[in-house]
Amino acid sequence: MTEKVGVLGKKAPQRTGVERVVNAPLPTVYGKFQAVGYLDHDRGDEQVALVYGDIGTDDVLVRLHSECLTGDAFGSQHCECGDQLASALRAVAAEGAGVVVYLRGHEGRGIGLLAKLRAMALQAEGLDTVEANLALGLPVDARDYGVAAGMLQDLGVRSVRLMSNNPRKREALVRHGIQVAEQVPLLIPPCENNITYLRTKRERLDHHLPHLDAVAHWS
Repeated sequence: MTEKVGVLGKKAPQRTGVERVVNAPLPTVYGKFQAVGYLDHDRGDEQVALVYGDIGTDDVLVRLHSECLTGDAFGSQHCECGDQLASALRAVAAEGAGVVVYLRGHEGRGIGLLAKLRAMALQAEGLDTVEANLALGLPVDARDYGVAAGMLQDLGVRSVRLMSNNPRKREALVRHGIQVAEQVPLLIPPCENNITYLRTKRERLDHHLPHLDAVAHWS
């Protein structure tokens, strides 16, 4: 914990880590969730975990979902994010218990909204998603999952069945003290607008996307 000087010259503690702030019922089209709101004191981001049912502590069905305004809100077909979010919420409700951690500050794999749009413009000119980020002088993936692990730990979760195709999410959770009992595929049927993006994720970012083989005819 770090300290800062108060208005009277006294040192006041500055909070670090993640703090639970509020718990509110959230009825959705997928079912009745509890929205548990957190403040990340290290980055200043406001975060939320959508909790369904009595989750327990072990082998909890969990999705770590990176914020994606274009996909989650606007229905962009450039990625599969919106469909993955909807599928994860449906899966948790069908399971009867689980958590969807919605991670703000992860837009564009952590580079921010405007930078993501700039990268998308470069992709429209022929670069892939990795090349576009690098052309902008930005990291390929700047996301950190420490806050997600902190939120899960606050909820009492010790091990998860992680809905993800990304091995780096599994590695990050384990590194932060959350065990991953199983990695559950979250495969969304591709379309012509996102097939190149998805192939890049598989070939250059090691995402497990075996269903892409069925659309090998798309160039």
